[in-house]
Amino acid sequence: MTVLMNFLRRSPFNKHRFLSVVSSSRFASTLVLGEHENGHMKQSSLSAIEAASRAIDGGEEENSISVLLAGSGESLQKAVSHAAMSHPSISQVLVADSDKLAHPLAEPWAALVHLIQQRGGYSHIIAASSSFGKNVLPRAAALLDVSPITDVIDISGPKLFVRPIYAGNALCTVRYTGVNPCMLTIRSTSFPVSLNSADSRSEAAPISQVDLSTFSEDSVGKSRYVNHTSQDTERADLGSARVVITGGRALKSAENFQLIQKLAAKLGGAVGATRAAVDAGFVPNELQVGQTGKIVAPELYMAFGVSGAIQHLAGMRDSKVIVAVNKDADAPIFQVADYGLVADVFEAIPELLEKLPSKK
Repeated sequence: MTVLMNFLRRSPFNKHRFLSVVSSSRFASTLVLGEHENGHMKQSSLSAIEAASRAIDGGEEENSISVLLAGSGESLQKAVSHAAMSHPSISQVLVADSDKLAHPLAEPWAALVHLIQQRGGYSHIIAASSSFGKNVLPRAAALLDVSPITDVIDISGPKLFVRPIYAGNALCTVRYTGVNPCMLTIRSTSFPVSLNSADSRSEAAPISQVDLSTFSEDSVGKSRYVNHTSQDTERADLGSARVVITGGRALKSAENFQLIQKLAAKLGGAVGATRAAVDAGFVPNELQVGQTGKIVAPELYMAFGVSGAIQHLAGMRDSKVIVAVNKDADAPIFQVADYGLVADVFEAIPELLEKLPSKK
């Protein structure tokens, strides 16, 4: 140790460099990009916080997780209060209150992340692999001149991640060797929040307002928010539902898809669809399950008239129990199904509706 200290005294440049390395090895900090709706943090963002707690659990003596929420008005303030109590791993909640950030457009959000990273110097930046995360994180990564790692399903270390490739048919282990920050999008279905962690804090995490005095009009970009439309429904959210009932092109029409809706209502589940059914106009795009849709992993997944294309399997193959009904005995869906029934969906679904008790 004496030799080392003598060397550092003679070499000021090396001394600072050595101290910098020691400091970075003992401290890790993560920024989670939080999504909120109707005054609550989205479940996908809670999963991102869960992933963050694993990402920085690499033996460091210190670590911290900051959650960034942006927007304006009463909904933002309610979401901030919810976020501050939502997970025991949160060290602080950062609030960017501005009309420029009222809607989740990529340009202002990416500029905001760039601004906060310059001030905070985070080691990791994490977002859920949702439409929001896929839109914002790559643009922010470009501004920060780093390469993001997408669709992470497991974290083996602070810089070691697992992600699916070839439509989920193989897993790839990726080691990040670039400069900070290490930027990730995570599949929320791979990082479920335990009941012991959700809303389990005894006191709220500290809340800090982000100084937006240097956030210029140029940061807003050329995109403009037009409107947002969604179907008002009491049915479970597709991304977090315990039961998902999916229909394929074999349903033939939007009217026939009502059979799927009725079965989902009876089982208290969410409705899903294949890309073929969405492209045919049977249901809106927000119900698509698959590689280019939503990734789901419910306890029960029922597929009616779904052939089982590889792109669809990539979005539901992690389901706990898979039930498939198709009149084609050679349909690929039967290769991943736990239970399969070769039958016409127009006969099977009405029979199920008749025999199943209504959900109370």
